[in-house]
Amino acid sequence: MDSLATSPPQAGPLYLRAADGLPLAAEFRAGDGPGVLLAHGFGQTRQAWSATQARLAARGLASLAWDARGHGRSGRNPDDRPYRRDQFADDVQITAAAAGPAPILVGASMGGLTGMVAQARARPFSALVLVDITPRWESAGVERILAFMRAHPDGFASFEEAAERIAEYLPHRRGRKSPGQLAHLLVPRADGRLVWHWDPRLLDEFIPDTEGLEEQLDAACRSIDVPVLLLSGGRSDLVSDETVAHFLDLVPHARHVRLPEATHMVAGDDNDAFTDTLLEFLHDLATPRVAASGDPR
Repeated sequence: MDSLATSPPQAGPLYLRAADGLPLAAEFRAGDGPGVLLAHGFGQTRQAWSATQARLAARGLASLAWDARGHGRSGRNPDDRPYRRDQFADDVQITAAAAGPAPILVGASMGGLTGMVAQARARPFSALVLVDITPRWESAGVERILAFMRAHPDGFASFEEAAERIAEYLPHRRGRKSPGQLAHLLVPRADGRLVWHWDPRLLDEFIPDTEGLEEQLDAACRSIDVPVLLLSGGRSDLVSDETVAHFLDLVPHARHVRLPEATHMVAGDDNDAFTDTLLEFLHDLATPRVAASGDPR
């Protein structure tokens, strides 16, 4: 993937250019209808959406997933440019334009937060699918996630060791990840140890910059006038009944579906149920509603 593009020229991997020139690694699947823009969560990569992209493609639907800045194969901010939340919202707008006119955002956690901000700014999306994220969240869940991300600053001696640590963190998952499944999450350091793909500066720069974001998100949600699906995990420790109720007060027209067996990692925990629900929502969007008079709306 050496070339830079402002829009996907063809199906496959490519790089997009952020507003500040940073390259953003992406994967485009061609198809019909409004494009589906897939925004991953903090610490993930675009591969989190691989199975979902395959099923969207099988239905003939276009989709674009990308590695957020500082993640995966996307560029990292230079030392003199701290990571800030507005940069991530800018990147969402860039990728939205590349996904085609009026795409549908599917945003997990960080991807959903920055997508909501981008929608309030410029309204690039025709619909939003928010995956286990609401404008308010449970601090205990955030602390658990960050504790794991900070727990291994020196990386791992092998893929097997990394798989063991991940299995301890996600005990509900069946089986352990293979080296092939971990290849996009870990990169070899000069001394041979395997470290996470994301820039460790994100923990000290981006995370503190999201503090106090709740009021901005509340305002962003009040302005949402497109169809919305909130997909939450029944076993999530980040989104609760209280945070869901708060969100539905802000966006009363939103639809909420809870997947009972999923944690915060909804698409990874139960991808079949997640993608089934997403496809049903997309089908409903494409199907005109008929009023009592018989006129389509």
